[in-house]
Amino acid sequence: MMDEMSKSKDLQVKILGARGRNLLPLWVKTCPHTVLGEEKYSQLRAQGKPVVIIVWHGRLFLIPYFFRNRGTVAFISPSQDGDILVSIGKRWGYKILRGSSSHSVAKSWVKMLRELKQGGEVIMVPDGPKGPDRKFKPGAIKLAQSSGASIVPFSYSCSRKKYAKSWDRFLWFVPFSKVVAVYGEPIDVPPDLSDEQFEDMRKHLEKVLTALDENADSYFDKN
Repeated sequence: MMDEMSKSKDLQVKILGARGRNLLPLWVKTCPHTVLGEEKYSQLRAQGKPVVIIVWHGRLFLIPYFFRNRGTVAFISPSQDGDILVSIGKRWGYKILRGSSSHSVAKSWVKMLRELKQGGEVIMVPDGPKGPDRKFKPGAIKLAQSSGASIVPFSYSCSRKKYAKSWDRFLWFVPFSKVVAVYGEPIDVPPDLSDEQFEDMRKHLEKVLTALDENADSYFDKN
């Protein structure tokens, strides 16, 4: 019985992953989009400098399509939702890392550090995978400290907003919406922060990323 349930879940994940790969590009292509603040991020990447992109869990909808085919590393939780993201991400050129135990997370951490020290790019969700919503966990800061990577906040918004009834109020949009993607200013993290300075940095990044959501949301009020 358990084997049958497991097979059923696996099939559902494969179907949803296939639908995501096929439908999301068509979906997004119906939506005129504007990109703001990309210049400094592009300069970092052109110079081969490592980047840790941070985005709140509630603003993930655009991420798989937007950062596709860049060789970006994505650390994804071992949940069923994560299985769907993995199914989509592998076909779009992401380097997928997963972990549940402290051992597997440690192995993934080493791989992320190696990728960044080679000038790569990692996406981290500082309130994921289960929240609390918009409470910044310290992983991205520690990763930037250890690798010398710049942290680049990212958000998006849309003209016809739809919110899921979930802990993160997951934002998505219907076809033919207008979409804006917004990069924040790159932030460098000193490697030798005191505990107090580290906490100040964590709070600062939490405010910056939340403000970037608000900035993205306000775009359609101005235009």
